[in-house]
Amino acid sequence: MKEHEFRPTRRGLIFGAGVATLVVAMPTAPLWAAEPIKMAGIYTVPVEQQWVSRIHLAAEAAKAAGAVDYVYTENVANTDYARVMREYCEQGMQLIVGEIFGAEQEAREVCSEYPNVAFLLGSSFPPDEAANPNLAVFDNYVQDASYLSGIIAGAMTKSGNIGMVGGFPIPEVNRLMNAFMAGVRETRPDAKFQVSFIGSWFDPPKAKETAFAMIEAGVDLLYAERFGVSDAAKEKGILAIGNVIDSQADYPDTVVASALWHFEPTLNAAIEAINGGAFKAADYGVYSFMKNGGCSLAPLGTFEGKVPAEVMAKIAEKEAAIKDGSFTVAIDDGEPKSS
Repeated sequence: MKEHEFRPTRRGLIFGAGVATLVVAMPTAPLWAAEPIKMAGIYTVPVEQQWVSRIHLAAEAAKAAGAVDYVYTENVANTDYARVMREYCEQGMQLIVGEIFGAEQEAREVCSEYPNVAFLLGSSFPPDEAANPNLAVFDNYVQDASYLSGIIAGAMTKSGNIGMVGGFPIPEVNRLMNAFMAGVRETRPDAKFQVSFIGSWFDPPKAKETAFAMIEAGVDLLYAERFGVSDAAKEKGILAIGNVIDSQADYPDTVVASALWHFEPTLNAAIEAINGGAFKAADYGVYSFMKNGGCSLAPLGTFEGKVPAEVMAKIAEKEAAIKDGSFTVAIDDGEPKSS
């Protein structure tokens, strides 16, 4: 376990499901206090893992803006998570950000022990105002962008046989994969899907081998929910769709599009609430929605002009409808199945 300034990492497996609906409103503009907030990040995986890398970018931006003083600890085992939380609380941290998917009970006990600390934690359970009025929860609900990336995938597959490699079949992952599949069917109604979960948040070799098996079984496009999938696609000369981060620069001939997560709206809302003395138990997941600036479709880069114009027009139409509220991407947290 290492402590650094400026970096992020990722989450452990959950022991339950269900996400509450949101109650907080989107701030109009960040309101920074004169003194930066002392902020700590506690992460369970390496900095390379894509989920927390987005938290890090937002924290780094907030630090550069003078809103926070940010330190973090990565590779924290779930069994050590509560201990590290207490250590940071004793150091006078005002805001702790992280992911408690594999340490829910212990982490929430710590939150109750330090009522004057604001906790913004990735969780699969809803906030509990009675037990933890200082704990707000979130996750990367980027189903809007995942849906749009699926529209592109449906247009770019030749065989209509698409492979999907995920970490764990938990609600947060399932809704992204289901949204992607719904997008695919907009442009390829007869598409078939091979779906597999590797049982890890960060095991690129296993994800790669799983992808290779799918390619051998006939897929010609892969949904890369995990690191390692795009490497398999690159080696075998097929296309891939990215998730959470934009990896197009690393795979210019492979990654057609990606659904990007922007954590800035989530973090900025928490910072403003703290500065205004109004931080409370809430579900911040809504800040990941496209209408709130929490997700977007990555630029096509080298694939600009290679996706049919009528498909891009459809995406522009759907994106506008999502943002103005006239169209809502269906939220389906059920485990996706091969078809």
